[in-house]
Amino acid sequence: MNQLRLPPLPTIKDLIKLYNLRALKQLSQNFLLDERITDKIVRAAGNISNHVVLEVGPGPGSISRSILKKHPCKLILVEKDHRFLPTLQQLQEACEDKVKIDIQIGDIRSYDFDIGFKNVQSSDWFGVPPPIHLIGNLPFSVSTILLVNWLHSISEKQAAWKYGRTSMTLTFQKEVAERIVAPPGHEQRCRLSVICQLWCEVRNKFLIPGKAFLPKPDVDVGVVTLKPLKYPLTDVPFKMAEKILRNIFNMRQKYSFKGASRLFPEDIRDELVSRMYYVADLDPHIRPFQITNEEYCRLFYAYKIISEDHPEILEYDSRAPKKNVLKNIV
Repeated sequence: MNQLRLPPLPTIKDLIKLYNLRALKQLSQNFLLDERITDKIVRAAGNISNHVVLEVGPGPGSISRSILKKHPCKLILVEKDHRFLPTLQQLQEACEDKVKIDIQIGDIRSYDFDIGFKNVQSSDWFGVPPPIHLIGNLPFSVSTILLVNWLHSISEKQAAWKYGRTSMTLTFQKEVAERIVAPPGHEQRCRLSVICQLWCEVRNKFLIPGKAFLPKPDVDVGVVTLKPLKYPLTDVPFKMAEKILRNIFNMRQKYSFKGASRLFPEDIRDELVSRMYYVADLDPHIRPFQITNEEYCRLFYAYKIISEDHPEILEYDSRAPKKNVLKNIV
């Protein structure tokens, strides 16, 4: 389809001046003004023509304009900061005869995807992905938390993934983007690397220099695409996988069994961690960042097997405060 030609509009820079919009540090706001870069972000998402696109944190609407040029059938804008409402409404009015734009002022973490996507035809998980995309220049302060929450939803086929394998094109701090795609042995390999790669195909598409943003952040920014896998690498519950990874990576530079042992109560710790690595057929002296995704899946399976004999370990948390034993209380 031909690119949608937007009507004449003030530049984003002019709108920022007109409405006296200042990026708020407490909301990790940084405006992206270069149209060539916003166009490149949208191209990374692939074909969005006649699809439904939800943009997270559109701000004054720079990426929104690049999305609209690709002629989606609907654009949902979820923006927490009400100050941007006039600029987004201006865009909405300019495109009212061309693309349906739905503006929601609120936190994406509480957004009801069922409302935005209620008329979208669901796709079979193992078939063609649904005509839905999530795109966003995420605030640094919530990007990792938001991503982990969405991975949890992917694992349960809920929220935006109730409709099929909805893809995401998102921005992260350069270091976080590198962590998401880091392979075994990489210096950035961490819990986030594994949890993303268990449920998604991840690609670090390109780097945006910090100078492209206003105000200029202290770091460069990576654009990452995440496409849910038809067949996740593990079938253990998300929370179980996350718990195991959190404990193992808590001691990233030590032998992995050191962190894994924290999964078990002290009185049976040595016995069960040895059994876990024996069942997983893995050297306990390997370090967390050296373990492959497939080997982590074997550790998950081993832990699950052990939990069937020792169900109490499922609720065990080594970080929980020890209960005080009060004596001789009258």
